[in-house]
Amino acid sequence: MAENPAYPVGLRLTGRKVVVLGGGQVAQRRLPALIAAGADVLLVSPEATPSVEAMADAGEITWHRRPYAEGDLENAWYALIATSDPEANTRASAEAERHRVWCVRSDDADAATAWTPATGHSEGVTVAVLTTNAKGRDPRHTAAVRDAVVEGLRDGTLVAPHYRTRTPGVALVGGGPGDPDLITVRGRRLLAEADVVIADRLGPRDLLAELPSHVEVIDAAKIPYGRFMAQEAINNALIEHAKQGKSVVRLKGGDPYVFGRGMEELHALAEAGIPCTVVPGISSSISVPGAAGIPVTHRGVAHEFTVVSGHVAPDDERSLVDWASLAKLTGTLVILMGVDKIGRIAETLVAHGKSPDTPVALVQEGTTAAQRRVDATLATVAEVVVAEDVKPPAVIVVGEVVAVGPQVSEPSE
Repeated sequence: MAENPAYPVGLRLTGRKVVVLGGGQVAQRRLPALIAAGADVLLVSPEATPSVEAMADAGEITWHRRPYAEGDLENAWYALIATSDPEANTRASAEAERHRVWCVRSDDADAATAWTPATGHSEGVTVAVLTTNAKGRDPRHTAAVRDAVVEGLRDGTLVAPHYRTRTPGVALVGGGPGDPDLITVRGRRLLAEADVVIADRLGPRDLLAELPSHVEVIDAAKIPYGRFMAQEAINNALIEHAKQGKSVVRLKGGDPYVFGRGMEELHALAEAGIPCTVVPGISSSISVPGAAGIPVTHRGVAHEFTVVSGHVAPDDERSLVDWASLAKLTGTLVILMGVDKIGRIAETLVAHGKSPDTPVALVQEGTTAAQRRVDATLATVAEVVVAEDVKPPAVIVVGEVVAVGPQVSEPSE
């Protein structure tokens, strides 16, 4: 006769006694979830891993530093048996049976009265995957199923259209430097829930192709400006769609607050009474150099890095950058939006004391299939940009870190 399948259930353990026998790797993996569930955890074990010991030192669990003894499971609601002594495990399992305590055994699933599922979490949902019977248990398979389900929930591919969570309002989502895989899990999920997406040209464009057909995609560069400045028009579009009860995502390249005018949009939404969620993104200032083989800091080479905007030249009265002070720094200088101004920037840095031989790298279309890296020095960069026809978007790195690692002209897959 086939064995009956396990009956899945969620245990509410807040304030209830849970006994864990053994302080090794199994306990180290399972204890955080028991603590998060609010259980009153008693650990019985002569020894424990440093991580488990730290939980005891922090008062998260009670630790009796001795082997298992008869009576340890009295008044327990749940037990995890994971010692290295099979005889002790058998005696503890028998005690659990007598006291009607649900018991998990790490050494013998067949002798247990409960199994621990492979679990994962996504936005208030817990996914638990169990094998149907003990003889067919394959932890790797259940973990793989769990991972697939959780990933689908996180990136929105597993959300049923008729039951998806729609949150009216606006989310300012940092899309990262360009590679669609570098958006955050939360950002990807919000995209999957959106009714309207207002996108920058520097956002991860490939993600837009994955959106359902009913989602309205608006190119921020093509919003009619009329009597409004570009940013005002974008703000008004965000407010207009949100007031219609729609879920709106403002998809921005990099991070919303790193030269992205995210705070201006947040202020406009707040004044209009529109709820707004901000999702940080991976900034191109760090990720693009990294993708090109350049660490912005390196031991013995650079203990600091500074990110500046180069969209206005050093001699422009609108510039807020203290280029003279930057020239005196020994660390790395990362310049965004500075391709067409790099000649004057280089001249200014050299004029204030930076060596003309300082290495410079320009990484165009970083992290995308079109990525390319062009190297120069402060003395030659103006000519090299023209000769190599470097176009924005490109991240410019100035400093000795440029020469630290092997040159990478294309992103790794």
